[in-house]
Amino acid sequence: MQSGKIRILVAKPGLDGHDRGAKVVAASLRDAGMEVIYSGLHQTPEMIVETAIQEDVDAIGLSILSGAHMTLFPKVRDLLRENGANQVLLTGGGIIPDVDVERLAKEEGIGRLFGPGTPSQTFIEYIRTEVEKRRKLREA
Repeated sequence: MQSGKIRILVAKPGLDGHDRGAKVVAASLRDAGMEVIYSGLHQTPEMIVETAIQEDVDAIGLSILSGAHMTLFPKVRDLLRENGANQVLLTGGGIIPDVDVERLAKEEGIGRLFGPGTPSQTFIEYIRTEVEKRRKLREA
């Protein structure tokens, strides 16, 4: 991973075919000065992690509206670990019940998750802060 500009992969895993929100998020991140790689629709967890490693990203933002969040987030996390990329921030959002958001964060070790209507500055600042923390830990 390089210092400087934050590189983030915005990905749409699974069968969910709605990507308007992901494109809005990607544009907001780009406008905030981040390098954004957008995966497109219907990505498998394996494809997402492979792209993240090839693109040397600091973070992955998954957009999930399909209800498969309790399967997809842990699968991507596990594949990152298996590939020695557990320093990559895994965050995202979509239609995720609060109880699942809490479980994914506390029990599954997933980063903060954001629901519809979240102001872009909220997730932009979260990503900046978290990536900076991870970069400092790697340098130490």
